[in-house]
Amino acid sequence: MEITKFIVTQRDKALLVGDYASYRKQLSRRLLVVRKKLNYASKGRKYTPKTPVTAEDIAGNHEFVHLLLLSAERAWALAMHMKSTRAPGSGAQGVTGSTKRHITSRLQKAIGYATHLVNLLQEKDKSGASAQSVLEARAYQQSLRGSMAFEKRSWEQCLQSYSESRLLYTALAQSAGTKQDDLFKDLLSSMIDPSMRYAAYQLKLPRTISLESIVAHYVPRSDNAYVTDALASNPDLLQEPGTAAKKSVTGKSEDVPKTITWRSRIVNLEDATTAQALASVSAAEAKLASYIAANQDSDRRAKAAAYDDILIPSQDAVDATKTAIDELTAEGVPQGDPRMQSLQITRTAVNYNLVEWRIGRNRVLCGEQDGTTFESETVHIPKKPRADGRPRMAQEESNGRKLTRLKERVVLYDSTLQSLDSVKDFPGVAADQAFVSELEAKKSYFSSLRCLAIARSHVLLGNKRNALALLARSLDLSSRSLPLSQHPQSTNDGVIKLEVKSDQAKFLKDLLERSVLQYRALIELVDLNSAMAGDSSTNHPPLIERLDEYPPNGVDLKNLVTYPPKVQPVPVKPIFLDVAWNYIDYPGRPKKGVSKALDGKPEEARPKPAEKKEAKKGWFGFGR
Repeated sequence: MEITKFIVTQRDKALLVGDYASYRKQLSRRLLVVRKKLNYASKGRKYTPKTPVTAEDIAGNHEFVHLLLLSAERAWALAMHMKSTRAPGSGAQGVTGSTKRHITSRLQKAIGYATHLVNLLQEKDKSGASAQSVLEARAYQQSLRGSMAFEKRSWEQCLQSYSESRLLYTALAQSAGTKQDDLFKDLLSSMIDPSMRYAAYQLKLPRTISLESIVAHYVPRSDNAYVTDALASNPDLLQEPGTAAKKSVTGKSEDVPKTITWRSRIVNLEDATTAQALASVSAAEAKLASYIAANQDSDRRAKAAAYDDILIPSQDAVDATKTAIDELTAEGVPQGDPRMQSLQITRTAVNYNLVEWRIGRNRVLCGEQDGTTFESETVHIPKKPRADGRPRMAQEESNGRKLTRLKERVVLYDSTLQSLDSVKDFPGVAADQAFVSELEAKKSYFSSLRCLAIARSHVLLGNKRNALALLARSLDLSSRSLPLSQHPQSTNDGVIKLEVKSDQAKFLKDLLERSVLQYRALIELVDLNSAMAGDSSTNHPPLIERLDEYPPNGVDLKNLVTYPPKVQPVPVKPIFLDVAWNYIDYPGRPKKGVSKALDGKPEEARPKPAEKKEAKKGWFGFGR
């Protein structure tokens, strides 16, 4: 029947794009469709009592289960909508007496539908329900009971209902396997775990008590067949408080730490959620180490993908620590309190651990020796034969592809440098001068690698001078990074994190020294060739045209004149005849004097015709 999957799917679809009001409207529309499909629509007046659903109905059609679940969810969605509209941050008045009674009545109605479903599914011979479906319905019912107790401020009853619900969901998650891990994890982390934490806070329970211990203490065991059935298949669900070995939602054993070490300081973990998250990080680290040890020859992208399984719990530990600090701050606990100081140190440790794993993933993506070496990749040869029948030959990687790979490395180095800069903002880091110096040395190491990658791109583009300048800068940065190699290194079974080994720093410096000498020699050869080419005779005009210049290297007897001669313009006398053009008579040109007209009289002596006066016009240019 998949009751839990049906509920979680319905909530996720609606709440992803809307709120509880839109979720309620969607449920009403879906409920109407299901009623019409089952011919269960109410006839006649509105308040006519409906025919109750029976176990035989469920055996005949599982849509009756959805009918009860949709009815319960609609009542729950209305209660959550009224609660969200009266929240402190909404600007409206708080939850008053009438609103509180209305919320409680809606939750009670939802519990009624869920209880009716549980009673029907218990009749397994009539309804045909499985034991898993019965446990899912019971867990859903108890979660609704916990919500109503939460609204009534009955904290102990709230913990009892939520503890049973969490226990049943944990048992269902372990029996379902890894396929539905995310389904139950999301349900617990979004609804049940925060409510249990708040109820435990109201009951003045210590923060160091884990949720598993709270469940083991508050879950009702007497006369509870559902808990007995869950423990029959999973006897290790209830661990005694104080045991070191815990089990996660998926049933994997995790060693929950009680202390954390940061720069030779050991502090107690004040928050149980943070301790549980660190236990998940330790389990994921062991899994990653075993994967890398078994897949040494795998692709670097596959190794980097394995880091995602440890980045997620590391981020969860960071979020849990920040939430614990925010809760203490909201309670008015001063910064000098020992609990707050321990949480601040824990926050720095878990944040730095997250940065280490991020940088380790970037280093794996850069390739061997953090990208110090750069080799051409073989282009994939298509399996399809050529049309002419000749075998396909492996082609060398193009410069465009090489530039793309170098650009990707530069992006990874930029991300690494940005992560290192963020470490300085963690609490207590700025006051630790030795740690800051170590961070600067590591930053110089990755900055040197970044300059090396950019220099290689300039080499591919033919800019050897730019490449030499970048290589010299990279060599200078690598010299600054050498002090980090004096720090003791920890063994991590081949898992790459932030720490840089001494042989890696030494290998980078030696490579850069050789590269600088190589490109200095290449540029010197280019300059010598250019100078020799500039002094060659082929680029100079003949000596007859450079008589005003003194040849410092002697006279080139092979370049005295241009032979055979070419047709060239030769300058002669200065051009000054144009000034006297109008005053000199040339042969074949008539004399220019006083011109005469056809009648023999000079043009100047002829009377000029009288100028015709323009006729006056009227206003605006119109004649009269």
